[in-house]
Amino acid sequence: MNIHPSDMQPMPDRDEAKNALARLRQWASAASDAEINALDPAVARLLNDSEYPLLNRVYPADFTSDPAYRATLPDLQNGPSSLIRGAHRTIQHVGISNFRLPIRYKTRDGGEVMLESSVTGTVSLEADKKGINMSRIMRSFYAHAEKTFSFEVIEAALDDYKSDLETLDARIQMRLSYPLRVPSLRSGLSGYQYYDISLELVDTAGSRLRVLHLDYVYSSTCPCSLELSEHAREQRGQLATPHSQRSVARISVVLQGDDPMWFEDLIEIARKAVPTETQVMVKREDEQAFAELNAANPIFVEDAARLFAQGLEADDRIGDFRVVASHQESLHSHDAVSILTDGPTFEAASLDPRLFGTLHHVR
Repeated sequence: MNIHPSDMQPMPDRDEAKNALARLRQWASAASDAEINALDPAVARLLNDSEYPLLNRVYPADFTSDPAYRATLPDLQNGPSSLIRGAHRTIQHVGISNFRLPIRYKTRDGGEVMLESSVTGTVSLEADKKGINMSRIMRSFYAHAEKTFSFEVIEAALDDYKSDLETLDARIQMRLSYPLRVPSLRSGLSGYQYYDISLELVDTAGSRLRVLHLDYVYSSTCPCSLELSEHAREQRGQLATPHSQRSVARISVVLQGDDPMWFEDLIEIARKAVPTETQVMVKREDEQAFAELNAANPIFVEDAARLFAQGLEADDRIGDFRVVASHQESLHSHDAVSILTDGPTFEAASLDPRLFGTLHHVR
């Protein structure tokens, strides 16, 4: 024998439901959207065959996101492997590029300078994982951004997001423009030279590599053109000038040992190897001195690569290195280029098709 509670209502039949819907629509015809939503947002679907209820068009400034609400938010990037599109393959690098924030850097003379820095942070992604939360990389970096910057701080940030993202390999690269006051050749003036510098920390299978990159901009006078100009003067009394051009060397070095390699140290190695660095503040006597300096240091692109290499291999703080040089010809409509590497770190059978195009310094 079945006993039914006294408060149980009988299931309405179709005609009763139809009459109830008609009654609801009659009420809704005179009600506002807000009143309909207050009753039940789902009512809108019954009234106008819409997939969605009527939506609030006013920004809810007072709404707060509590833990319970956040737990309901969808997270497709951390979804199951069934959501992966394309080949189920490991991705070697996935992350963010050109995330900018101000960072303090130590200078060799014991000071500090605050500079805008661009961060690239990537991790490896295993074949069975859908994706990563990009914001975790930024949050990890902000957690250490207030500290005086160094490779140790990069390592702390890298440790954080390796742990957060549960990944095996990771990389952080910092790009900045480093100002250094440089004196003129003869006038006693000085001005700020800006050096494009990058710091890179690579963590592969628990082994860490510290790399420092520097773009050094200099003038290169063609030795052949210089000799031909002198020949015209001597043999025919003909005024002639050798061609020179702005040139760029991208010097990348793996740091080793405990002694610090200051930005200024690497700049000085480059300047000692090829002293014809472009000038900042110039009076007439400086311009004449620069012409004399170029004439004393004529240089082919092959010479440049080898001279930089000579300076790098003499420093015990430097392990593997690479020199990419580009002489942006004033004689030709093409550039003269060279690459010299030492050690396995920078060996590559293939080159980025736009590698040398990135060495054009236009500010």
